[in-house]
Amino acid sequence: MSNTLQKLQDLEPSAEEFAAAVHAGLSQAAKSLPCKFFYDFEGSRLFDRICELPEYYPTRTESRILEKHAGDIAQLIGPGARLVEFGSGAGVKIRLLLSALARPAAYVPVDISRLHLLAAASSLAKDFPRLVIAPICADYTKPFDLPAPTGAAPGATIGFFPGSTIGNFTPDEARLFLVNARQLLGRSSLMLVGVDLRKDEAVLVRAYDDAAGVTAAFNLNLLRRINRELGGTFQLDEFTHRARWNDVLGRMEMHLVSRRAQTVEVDGRRFSFAAGEAIHTENSHKYSISQFQALAGEAGYAPRAVWTDEAELFSVHLLEDARSPGKA
Repeated sequence: MSNTLQKLQDLEPSAEEFAAAVHAGLSQAAKSLPCKFFYDFEGSRLFDRICELPEYYPTRTESRILEKHAGDIAQLIGPGARLVEFGSGAGVKIRLLLSALARPAAYVPVDISRLHLLAAASSLAKDFPRLVIAPICADYTKPFDLPAPTGAAPGATIGFFPGSTIGNFTPDEARLFLVNARQLLGRSSLMLVGVDLRKDEAVLVRAYDDAAGVTAAFNLNLLRRINRELGGTFQLDEFTHRARWNDVLGRMEMHLVSRRAQTVEVDGRRFSFAAGEAIHTENSHKYSISQFQALAGEAGYAPRAVWTDEAELFSVHLLEDARSPGKA
């Protein structure tokens, strides 16, 4: 292990937490499962494939925005920054920032998938051998502590939340996440957030129901994980992936739909499905720039800058703690 790659802080959700969430979600009248459990090792691998699909515009569009404006972002962040990435995944986009920043002090990747996190952190340590990397395996919607800053005279602490993952939350959940992130990162911190923008419904549906079926495999892998880890009896070919746009709530939704009436066991408990009954597995809310800035303002953040692509498919927001010096 590199002397700059620190020991993993392991707060991975337990099997008991997973089982409790599955039992609770399948016991509801409208069945649901938390999307955070998509990301076992296979789920993380499939999501990396999704990010490369021609239909899935968010990853490449956000990456182009970050490439184009990395210098501007670095100038606003300043030297010696400590970066905390929520849901770090494969650690691709952070490289664009780290390459542009002046003397970054440390990088703290936070992800729920331990094996994926360790692989990404090790790869990053090879490419940035002087960078202190302190990985944390955790559900970032729950409390955790940041490691103490390293080095002399560190700069600002920067939260990084790319990929429009914030869209997986309801607006109320997104607001709470930003409140908690602001408290975790501390006064005078900044938050860099990728936010998907509202657009034509057909573009959105293709992005979440690709022709190659990778997103369908990603969705169904959640049932495979339940079978493997919780003794589930889901027959994957008896469920089908469905993606739809909910115009009233401004979000894409993913569901797993039962092809027939059936009963499934999970960890000794039985759950019945009617033909056509769905398990709601994920939301992806889409915002206008003004909508997201208003939501962030309610969480105690002030807009510092925003960047979009030419087609205005996606946006990247730099937010600052409204308690920072010079702010009301």
